[in-house]
Amino acid sequence: MQNAALIILDSITDWQPYYPSQSIVTASDYLLQQDAKGRAQLLNLCGDLSYLSTGYYVSLLAEARGQRVLPSVSTINDLANFSHYQLLLPANTDKQISKYLGQQPQSERHRVLICFGQTEDPQLTNFARQIFDRYPCPIIWVEFSYQGRWFINNLYAGNLSELEDEQQTLFGDSLDSFSKRVWRKARAPKEYRYDLAILHDPNEPIPTSDKKALQKFIKAAKDADIDAELITVDDYNRLLEFDALFIRETTRISHYTYHFSKKAEANGMVVIDDPHSILQCANKVFLKELLDKHRVPTPRTELILSQQDIDYQAIGERLGYPVVLKIPDGSFSIGVEKAESIDELKSIAADLFKKSTILLAQEFVRTEFDWRIGILNNRAIYACKYFMARNHWQIYNHASGTSRSKSGGFETVGIHQVPKDIVKTALQATRLIGDGLYGVDMKLTTKGPVIIEINDNPSIDSGVEDLLLGDELYHIIMRDFARRLDEK
Repeated sequence: MQNAALIILDSITDWQPYYPSQSIVTASDYLLQQDAKGRAQLLNLCGDLSYLSTGYYVSLLAEARGQRVLPSVSTINDLANFSHYQLLLPANTDKQISKYLGQQPQSERHRVLICFGQTEDPQLTNFARQIFDRYPCPIIWVEFSYQGRWFINNLYAGNLSELEDEQQTLFGDSLDSFSKRVWRKARAPKEYRYDLAILHDPNEPIPTSDKKALQKFIKAAKDADIDAELITVDDYNRLLEFDALFIRETTRISHYTYHFSKKAEANGMVVIDDPHSILQCANKVFLKELLDKHRVPTPRTELILSQQDIDYQAIGERLGYPVVLKIPDGSFSIGVEKAESIDELKSIAADLFKKSTILLAQEFVRTEFDWRIGILNNRAIYACKYFMARNHWQIYNHASGTSRSKSGGFETVGIHQVPKDIVKTALQATRLIGDGLYGVDMKLTTKGPVIIEINDNPSIDSGVEDLLLGDELYHIIMRDFARRLDEK
């Protein structure tokens, strides 16, 4: 086993079944250390992790000292409260685990041991990894019960000293594999203060940053003393290697981007987009209520529900034709349609209701272009005009047969060239959400600016958003990561 992680135990004798290691420290010795290293990685293997126990304080102090620790205090609390708030995970969602449980007697509870996301039975491989992803704890016991169907009755941290011979073998092999796979190997000769993971999808049809922009982020990060690395969905188990997470693909709530963000935040990492921002920006219904409450100007918008009797004629009369219909969680103009008549309104609504039980009906605001104001830490950092696609009323024309006419042109302008009320309104809106990186889409009307939507993951492409600032745009964002990391 590599010595990358410091192993915390109740007693040195708990380690007797395993290979000797110089990385063993008792909990009492660790808690009394005055010069604990700030970048150390810890495995907390104390037998008792209950609230305010010695094991609990090990993880608590590790986080206070800026160290990475498994399990984190958040994970310990989640396990402790499993029966209170965790939805029962239906065991029949995975065919392999259904087959496995089908072989167990229904009259008694059944326990499964998971060590670092691994277990003895191959049928439980996917299940064990999913449990460890959700509850990153070195030793976890999963207890199943049968009441008409199998379900998880309990989930709790295991005690190293109570493992039997075969279980000790599983633990030792899993720890060895985990150490090689997760804790970072020997670094390059130059050391950087921080490590940044940039989550992207190389196969995303409309990525939030193209390949050239991603490389510019990596280069700018190095200048900020940050070692940045591109990761994908397959690197979920590696996330805790890093100090910060930068999501550069389209975010959604029921999507792994949100899971990455939640895990990063729960483990004390700096993260953009943070879960709070994703949650608020991803749903247009939430944004409508938030902006209305604080009187931030938007086009006139109404909510329509599939289960209610909808008076389409009244909607058309109130908003005027054309009427724009939107699903709450669309992005890049997907799920946004325009109705020119009551018949079209009914038809489009019926189609969109298949995707969402709530729709937004909005007045159509005709402009040649949309403003996009990029905001970071409550400061406008770039501005673009996005023009409508050729012969289309939106920036993106997804019905287009050619890629060339899929999106309209653009013009990158200096912040000082943007009408002041545009920037002021954009900042007014994003302050309601947070201090992350946002792209505010707006239209300038005769009555002033109105907000169309707020993107928690705005596009930053080479030769578009960076056309005016060049590499400085990437440096601004990476310097802000460094600032946030320093403040942590």
